[in-house]
Formats: sequence, C-alpha cells, structure tokens
Amino acid sequence: MNETNINDDTLRWQLRALRKDVPPQRDLWPDIAARIAATPQDAPMRTTRRGKRWFAPAAMAASLLLAVGVVWQGGLVPGSVSTDPLLRQEAGALTREYQGALQSMPQTRSSSAYAPALRDLDSSAAKILVALEHDPNARFLLEQLRRTYARRLELTQRAALT
Repeated sequence: MNETNINDDTLRWQLRALRKDVPPQRDLWPDIAARIAATPQDAPMRTTRRGKRWFAPAAMAASLLLAVGVVWQGGLVPGSVSTDPLLRQEAGALTREYQGALQSMPQTRSSSAYAPALRDLDSSAAKILVALEHDPNARFLLEQLRRTYARRLELTQRAALT
C-alpha cells in the first residue's frame, strides 16, 4: 500500500464523519410569508435631499452636463463634419520633413538586406496617407504616420551603416 492510498482512506473516513444535513422539524415558509405580508409594500416617496429618490435625476443632469461640456470643449457637434484640413497640413509638413531627412542620408543599395522592410514601411506610409484623405479628422493616423516615418529613417540609417 502506498502513501496516496493511506491518505485517500483517511480522507474518506474524515468525510464520512462530517455532520449530515438535518431537515427542519417544521415548515418554515408560513412564518416567512407572514413576515413578508406584514411589511408595508408602498413606502412613501421621499422628496427631501436625504432621501434616495433625488439621486437619479441629479445623476442624469450631471451626465448631460458632462456630455455637453465634452462636446463643447472638443469642438464636436453631432451631425457635422469638420472641414478643417489641419491634419492634412500636418501630414503634408511631416511628409516634406521626412523626404528632406531621407535625401540628406546616404543612399542604400537596393540589394540591401533591409530593402524588403524599407518597401513595407514606404507602403504603410502611403496607405496611411490615403486613409488620412478619406478620414481627415483621424488624429491617430497622423501619429501612426509619424511613427512609420521614424522607423523608416531609423532603418535607413542602420542600412547605411552596414
């Protein structure tokens, strides 16, 4: 007999020694039903500030005020599309800076081991620019373009050093 069988047998005997459920001596439900029936069902509505009923309207008013404030501060008006080409101008300036920085770097060989990655980064940048044309208010696209250009410049520098 091994150690696990001894432990299993001991455990079984301990489980058998546990107390067993004992049903109640009488039916408890009539007493419970009587107590429920004795409690008043229609509590008077509280109108004071200490009551619980004033919280819901105050919470709705606060959330409405918050929503109006966010729309006002963000310059967002439901149903209108901003025609401000600010993001497009930033993307254009970013692209010009990127191209200037790229021209100032030493050119890499097209047979470089980095060429496929460089092409992928160029393709990604082009796709981001197209997406910015379709959704000129997507600020996250401008940030993604900035990161893509930074990675492209970093990889170009690394390829020039090899």
